[in-house]
Amino acid sequence: MQETEQKQIIALIKREVVPAIGCTEPVAVALCTARACEALGTRPEQIEVWLSANILKNAMGVGIPGTGGMIGLPIAVALGALIGKSEYQLEVLKETTPEAVEAGKRLINARAIRIALKEGITGKLYIEVACRAGGHEARAIISGGHTTFIYIARDNEVLLDKQSASTAAADTSDEPVLTLRRVYDFAVTAPLDEIAFILEARRLNKAAAERSLADGRYGHALGNTLARMQGTSGKSSFLRILSYTSAACDARMAGAPFPVMSNSGSGNQGISATLPVVIYAEEHGATEEQLTRALILSHLTAIYIKQHMGRLSALCGCVVAATGSSCGITYLMGGDYRQISFAAQNMIANLTGMICDGAKPGCALKVTSGVSTALLSAMLAMEQKTVTSVEGIIEDNVDLSIRNLARIGSEGMNETDRMVLEMMTGKE
Repeated sequence: MQETEQKQIIALIKREVVPAIGCTEPVAVALCTARACEALGTRPEQIEVWLSANILKNAMGVGIPGTGGMIGLPIAVALGALIGKSEYQLEVLKETTPEAVEAGKRLINARAIRIALKEGITGKLYIEVACRAGGHEARAIISGGHTTFIYIARDNEVLLDKQSASTAAADTSDEPVLTLRRVYDFAVTAPLDEIAFILEARRLNKAAAERSLADGRYGHALGNTLARMQGTSGKSSFLRILSYTSAACDARMAGAPFPVMSNSGSGNQGISATLPVVIYAEEHGATEEQLTRALILSHLTAIYIKQHMGRLSALCGCVVAATGSSCGITYLMGGDYRQISFAAQNMIANLTGMICDGAKPGCALKVTSGVSTALLSAMLAMEQKTVTSVEGIIEDNVDLSIRNLARIGSEGMNETDRMVLEMMTGKE
């Protein structure tokens, strides 16, 4: 692999694997609000927010960090306006205080915040915020990525405008063209000192899991339930993998005020691409180099799939991230490229179709299902067993299978997405 391509891939991973506090959809809305308020230059009197359906879906039922258990978009918007700093990106709410939460509640009670569905857009990740005060208005728009600003203006002064198609194309021109083979080759050959940064994902996500397990009260406490099972059924590396992964998800979905390392704009994807690999490596005595390369393989596989699927879809992101962790675990088991491709094929054959019905505490259940399947798929792959091209959506070429998975998630399940949102917003 050429040095230029290696540098492009490293830059891609560093863009997509970043710390985040709280669920990334409401946090991205808070980020957009913060930037609009910064452009306004004063505390807003009125805030209007327009969102794509997928952002709305993923922000309705999740806890907001530092709020003592408050759920949903209004408090995220209020805190973005009051204490948010756009320079913090997906950690925009890290300076939340009890005083800020109380001020946010007053802003909500004053009916200063209006949130609506944005009509007439095709993108699944779209956030538009208008802040007004003293006869002035500032507007900010995020689109395509959770931190990707495409428009900022104050009154008639345009501060940023990247809404044209030509500009959007330029933004992705430096991204490497990936295949699973290129992902594997990079993971196993890249200079170790240039990819060691991925170990920060281990530190952040393992710390989040351990804090969640110590607290025992986040979300549905699935991680703690699985951890207790180890005491009754004997020590199990399988249960430890599941408990750590689900515990980190428990905390994140409940709005725990500490960061996790995300992947492709999703904390749960970052957790699922990291912790199964980390705990498997610990349980089986892998070296630091083996773990580093397995984590790169896991995270880059998830990034590769998301490049084709898009950031948000009706397909649960745990399918993507768990496919990455299955590849990483297969590598730690001693698997070569052929066996790693088998693991990916087995994952796609099994989990495709798992719906995303918004970010919420129950996501820990889906994450655990994905991780369980990741281990099963890896074990089958190591036995040279894989789902074949005569079965369902699987092709002989693993990259074509990945395209089929992405096509189902980004196109085929659009009606499912609409119906899910209708069900979520129509509850009595």
